[in-house]
Amino acid sequence: MSIEVKQIILHQLYLSGNIAEKAAEKTENQAENPTLTTRLRSQLLPVNDEIEQMMLQLHQNYQSKALAYGVFKGESQFARQLNRLMENELDFITFSQQSAQSLAAELAKYVFADSGTFILCQYTFLAIDYLFLALLDSRHSMLVDEELDIRHTSYLNIQQYDIAARLNLTELKLLAASNRYLSFIKGRVGRKISDFFMDFLGADGGFDPKQQNLTLLQAVDDFCQQGELSSKQIQEVKKQAFDYCKGQLKVGEEVVLEELSDTLPSLNQQNFSQFSQQQQYELADSFPPLSGALKSLTKYSGSGKGVTLSFDAALLNERIVWDEQSDSLTIKGLPANLRDQLQRFAKSDA
Repeated sequence: MSIEVKQIILHQLYLSGNIAEKAAEKTENQAENPTLTTRLRSQLLPVNDEIEQMMLQLHQNYQSKALAYGVFKGESQFARQLNRLMENELDFITFSQQSAQSLAAELAKYVFADSGTFILCQYTFLAIDYLFLALLDSRHSMLVDEELDIRHTSYLNIQQYDIAARLNLTELKLLAASNRYLSFIKGRVGRKISDFFMDFLGADGGFDPKQQNLTLLQAVDDFCQQGELSSKQIQEVKKQAFDYCKGQLKVGEEVVLEELSDTLPSLNQQNFSQFSQQQQYELADSFPPLSGALKSLTKYSGSGKGVTLSFDAALLNERIVWDEQSDSLTIKGLPANLRDQLQRFAKSDA
């Protein structure tokens, strides 16, 4: 796989010195919003093998993260400046500097704001034009130089980051009505990463991958039920759907509805794609697979009142028997490690 970097630039966002010192003295309850200052680069980075290798890694890492999608609001200042860039009314350097300053102003509203290196890159991958934005942390380490002396060094953390967005410029240009040309990392719970990035970009929520995955689960289940299949046949069909989706997830590709349909048998003279369209499930032609949602195709799981259970659906009515009247499960053949724990408990309690 090759990547073509067209334009790339770095800027720095950093906490003002007096603010950083004061922040260290305050308790969490007394914390004030930080002040972020920008250090702006005035020239593009020269594109070389190292730059393209870095962007390839950033692209691949981004693909593997949990993404949310959005669309620009009509009043989005970022969208207006982006349009000027694409119409060659604004050069990439000026656009990037304005974006860095806007990001610093928006990020400073939050107590979790911190220093970082802002990267903005326009690149092409597999004939699709992208604009990538991310705030990367710096890491400090030690190195041994050619004289075998130990020195401090700093490097960009391109493996782990949660403040990033990407625009599919090709889709934005050709399909203006799309609701998924803009993606961003959802971020960790409680960090409000999604909120501030949406405000920085001037965007509203768009395409919902989680809802698409949940709709797919319902559609597959209904498809099997209307086919009057046995419980074993139903599990076989669901496993086929799961295997396809898992394969797409593994290689970083989306679930393509027509491809999925081709892997499943036709039922009542209908394939899965025809069934989902006729029943109006509103499934997109393609969407990102989500591992957590797809597990229910082949597993039953649940937790509550101190109990967590998960088992392969194929075991139901085989090794695991459900009694609806008594609201109980009977497990035949416990996992060895669980049995050992229970045996040790029985001995200690004797």
